[in-house]
Amino acid sequence: MSNKPYSRWQKISLLAAGAGLGAVLSLSYNAVANKEAGGNPLPIDELRAFSTVFGLIKQSYVEPVEDKKLINEAIKGMVTGLDPHSSYLDEEAFKDLKESTQGEFGGLGLEVNMEDGLVRIVSPIEDTPAFRAGIKAGDYIMKIDDAQVQGMALNEAVSKMRGKPGTSVTLTILRKGESKPLVISLKRAIIKTQSVKSKLAEPGYGYIRVTQFQEKTTENLALAINELYKENKAPLKGLVLDLRNDPGGLLDGAVGVSAAFLPKDVLVVYTEGRTPDAKIRLTANPQFYQRDAGKDYFKNTPKEVKTVPLVVLVNGGSASASEIVAGALQDHKRALVVGTQTFGKGSVQTILPIDAKSALKLTTARYFTPNGRSIQAKGITPDIVVEDATLNGKEDNAFRLREADLGRHLDNPTDKDAGKATPSPAAAPKATPKPAAKAASSSESEENPRELASKSDYQLQQALNVLKVQQLLLNKPASK
Repeated sequence: MSNKPYSRWQKISLLAAGAGLGAVLSLSYNAVANKEAGGNPLPIDELRAFSTVFGLIKQSYVEPVEDKKLINEAIKGMVTGLDPHSSYLDEEAFKDLKESTQGEFGGLGLEVNMEDGLVRIVSPIEDTPAFRAGIKAGDYIMKIDDAQVQGMALNEAVSKMRGKPGTSVTLTILRKGESKPLVISLKRAIIKTQSVKSKLAEPGYGYIRVTQFQEKTTENLALAINELYKENKAPLKGLVLDLRNDPGGLLDGAVGVSAAFLPKDVLVVYTEGRTPDAKIRLTANPQFYQRDAGKDYFKNTPKEVKTVPLVVLVNGGSASASEIVAGALQDHKRALVVGTQTFGKGSVQTILPIDAKSALKLTTARYFTPNGRSIQAKGITPDIVVEDATLNGKEDNAFRLREADLGRHLDNPTDKDAGKATPSPAAAPKATPKPAAKAASSSESEENPRELASKSDYQLQQALNVLKVQQLLLNKPASK
């Protein structure tokens, strides 16, 4: 790796905001000793205790242990004890992290995190072996082939699931409501995730789904917008931006998606931390989301996209970068947010190299919406609450783990009560789901829960209804 210092923009362009493997990514080559905390004296007594424990293990453990293993495990324990999103990255883990943001890797297609010693599915990635096998958000992986996951590091579990395309792996899954574990055999494949998908939901109304914020998300969004207007052969009457179960990804992608619908140069997000590098303000300006110098992806998109009635769909699986977009569009009153309370991950992680083969993924800042709201441990509250009809009228909140439920999560600096209880959307207008038989049968939902712009998608249909009401109000003759 080059030792040439990164420019401010290069650092910003690599920042990311995500959950699970959609982790926040930023490369900074400043030496840790130069950071604000670097001048503090070393805690001699504590280091002496560490040295004593190290020596006792080397001398008395039942089997010989390599020094490298002991040091690596000590680093892992030190970092993971801070918060749910900081971790130690070895060479393989760092490679996996970069691949997940570039949109192509070999594996099963799962966004995961670790909970109570088990690997928890945050979301299956669409059009992947895991998605087609029916693995669901909220499932727990108990075994990978014959290896018990209990006690395994997340990076190790991910490595076991990834591998050469065409090879097989068997997952033993725990699922709420099932009396015994599910054994699912899958074949690994090259996972090429398409982060932006679009379709005319019906004449005059467009639908865009962002599954994860990757390197090409902003560029692909611009193409999707142009295609929708071309297919409709007229300006759109309304547009749905679907961020449900989007775990996050690159921060510049979130800024770019927001910029597609906002006036130029308005504030999208800002971050606050202890170091100067952790304090940034990102606006709807190409310098903060362009990866090709001098090229504005939205230069040729229809100007009407800046004012078209817009609904953002979210749920408990919408995290970090997704929450940045929803929060920015909500604060600027550019869109109505519809769905259920979001995940609540409002922290930024930075990759700090240790050497050529390892690094720390360390929480370095909190991010805030344009109006100064922290989403940490709280999430985005929808303007209109619409629950998932496939849950038979039971709120999404009861079926999902959120940031506030994670041990050692950071506090919310703008809402001291955030995280003490699951946020209640009761104050927001609420649409009651139809019975599942009318909205979508259980089998339909389980077989294809992400069919693009499905007529059986109750939340989407309610979002379209919101847009139609807005259209009626826009077209209503002014009273004399």
